[in-house]
Amino acid sequence: MFDKLSGAEQRFLDLEQMMFNPEVVNDQNRYKEIMKEHKILLPIVEKYREYKKAKQTESESRELLDAGGLDKDFRELVELEITTARADIERISEELKILLLPRDPNDDKNVIIEIRGGAGGEEAALFSGSLFRMYSMYAEQRRWKIEVMNANETELGGYKEISFMINGDGAYSCLKYESGVHRVQRVPETETQGRIHTSTVTVAVLPEVDDVEVELNMSDLKVDTYRSSGAGGQHVNTTDSAIRLTHLPTGIVVECQDERSQYKNKDRALKIMRSKLYESVLREQTDKIAADRKSQVGTGDRSERIRTYNYPQGRMTDHRIGLTLYKLEAILNGDLTEVIDALITADRAKKLEQSMES
Repeated sequence: MFDKLSGAEQRFLDLEQMMFNPEVVNDQNRYKEIMKEHKILLPIVEKYREYKKAKQTESESRELLDAGGLDKDFRELVELEITTARADIERISEELKILLLPRDPNDDKNVIIEIRGGAGGEEAALFSGSLFRMYSMYAEQRRWKIEVMNANETELGGYKEISFMINGDGAYSCLKYESGVHRVQRVPETETQGRIHTSTVTVAVLPEVDDVEVELNMSDLKVDTYRSSGAGGQHVNTTDSAIRLTHLPTGIVVECQDERSQYKNKDRALKIMRSKLYESVLREQTDKIAADRKSQVGTGDRSERIRTYNYPQGRMTDHRIGLTLYKLEAILNGDLTEVIDALITADRAKKLEQSMES
């Protein structure tokens, strides 16, 4: 581990020198990559330097104690320094192990989220709207930007489906655990006998990918244009600005109708298509590597029921990690930090356990 840390620190120093090299500064792509790597290494190097400082404190205090000739009060002070330094060394060592875990290359990317009503008809569509609002409010708290890419609204204000992009530093790293089936238990407004209904909504979370990360042959795409429409079939505009892309080799379909410009809708649809193809490749790789190992926080497959929102009890339960919180209203108002932090911690613990096994 410490060979890795020493190498990481040296690489960090090399990157800092490159950042002031005029040739690098004038090459924007290279400069961007160096800044990105520098940002990734920064917390590791800072923690490693903290570790070395604690080791030095312990060593110097031990030398003083071994030399002898200290009065009682000073000796007790030195012994306390040694005890504190040892505790710091142990704590920092564990933190370094986590920092050195393999990093998801998509963590810093923007994210595309697709929400679809599942079982439950209109009630599921209404809860799709609740989830969209929840993620929107969470994004606003993080000062991330939200762009709706496609929406199929129902008469009562819910969504049969809605897809949107969240632009922000680390958006994917926080929201990637939201992929799966979300179950809601509540009494619908139309229910006259007060019976609790159970509905489901599926959430798909995709990292936005660059053009160079996935090969998309335009000849493999079928492009259809049509008029954008809103709830009840009313036309939003009278031009064929909405776009439907079909990837013929895989059958993946993407629709985008939020913009009035056909060009903008096509551009957004292509972004979603690239992300879906990228996700498909990643899923195949993951299935091959971890066919016999199920992650503690789930595989992210949409068939999994990952969470239940119980309105009568004011409860949210994440079934993957056994987390139950009785603050449903706050969570649906975007207070997702505690949930996401718990999922990240569980994921890291599982990866740490796997790295120790291997």
